[in-house]
Amino acid sequence: MSKHRTTKVYLVAAGDYHDIDFARLELLKLFAEDASIRVQVAANYRDVDAISASDVLVTYTCNLVPSEAEQEALRDFVSSGKSWFALHGTNSILKFLADGRVDAPETAPVLMETLGTQFIAHPPIAPFRVRVADPDHELVAGIDEFETDDELYLCRIHGKLHTLLDTRYTGPAKGFVEEQWPDDVSRPVYYIHRVGKGEVLYLNLGHLYWPLSTCSHSAWITIRSKNAG
Repeated sequence: MSKHRTTKVYLVAAGDYHDIDFARLELLKLFAEDASIRVQVAANYRDVDAISASDVLVTYTCNLVPSEAEQEALRDFVSSGKSWFALHGTNSILKFLADGRVDAPETAPVLMETLGTQFIAHPPIAPFRVRVADPDHELVAGIDEFETDDELYLCRIHGKLHTLLDTRYTGPAKGFVEEQWPDDVSRPVYYIHRVGKGEVLYLNLGHLYWPLSTCSHSAWITIRSKNAG
């Protein structure tokens, strides 16, 4: 009997303001395409030992903030040479103020420094163009510039990112504490952030459904291939 390498995936899918059940189901269907994948599902980051024992961490969350010890364990997981595939609101901490505005408190620095970005605001959902920033990279090879109707994430950047997809935006993000975004700079949509020997792959699209079946699929194939053999 031949031996096949098993890839152990730890999936965290939980949080607020999104159809988490849909995302969890779609990701599990994707993993089920490969019989060598074993998935453990959780609604938080508390079992740091199980995360550490996994090959790949995959997260679709919003407003799910790990404790300081959990943040350090997540950083150590990646820096040891593992991969973290973070989707959409994983970098989001939201606080609704009495005046109706939404704040994005920077209260989990280790988490955000590991992820490479922290969500701060977004303009009202409307179509915007997404550019292929590195067309030669295997994750986006063959993808053309496209338009999407999703949340355009305006983020605080931590560290050096290898941007795969990006967009540009200047103007207001009404309803958020940090409302004005006047700088005409690249806004990462899909990127790699190296941490020690490992890396975070972050796709911040996904408020709507289609990114989970397109970019997520190509990303997962690449992560899986890195952990095979």
